[in-house]
Amino acid sequence: MTLTLNIKGDFTPRELSEAIRAALDQNERVAKYKIKKYSSICENFEKKYGMDSDRSMKKFDSGELGDGDDFFDWYAVKKGLDTLNESLKIISAIEI
Repeated sequence: MTLTLNIKGDFTPRELSEAIRAALDQNERVAKYKIKKYSSICENFEKKYGMDSDRSMKKFDSGELGDGDDFFDWYAVKKGLDTLNESLKIISAIEI
């Protein structure tokens, strides 16, 4: 896929490429760090409640888990983890 960008300003292609690559690299590092942290949190919940995070999401969505704070936290962390994994997949696929 090709994407066209409209850049305001007088920059060389090299300057643009370097700036975009640096931003993508930074976002990749941050995503990897957060994925590691969120994965660890999910693993702790999985051990505590004896089920994997995907199953907990389904049970939470269906109302089977109740309204405990842990379940809301777990749900939020798992949603964040899924979003970060998707973002990392996209960032890793970009070639400049």
